[in-house]
Amino acid sequence: MKEMTIAGLARSGGVGVETVRYYQRRGLLGTPSRSGGVGLGGGIRRYGEEDARRLHFIRSAQTAGFSLEQIGELIELDAGEDRVRARELAGERIAALDAKIAELEAVRKSLRRLAQDCASASSGPCPILAAFDHD
Repeated sequence: MKEMTIAGLARSGGVGVETVRYYQRRGLLGTPSRSGGVGLGGGIRRYGEEDARRLHFIRSAQTAGFSLEQIGELIELDAGEDRVRARELAGERIAALDAKIAELEAVRKSLRRLAQDCASASSGPCPILAAFDHD
């Protein structure tokens, strides 16, 4: 992979340039020095394969639901090969997903009941609308 500008890096990771800059400010991505050029700009920053790999890691971890703080910790763990802590973080994420799934299943059950009540009642307010209309 050849070197790329910040726009190329962002494109390769499916994010915007400002997202790359945000990750840099958060310490998740490095900021390469400017190469070549003279004057105020001092040249263009060039990103490489490792930067693209790190960006993809960040995006994948976000998709799995990890916070940026947790992603930062995972990045540090990757360097130290701390598998115990990595498993703990994954376990915490799994527990949070299980709780969210249980919540969504309860909502689905409630909506199914309301839809059945709506279908069986021929007069009066719709139970679905009534359920959302109270304080």
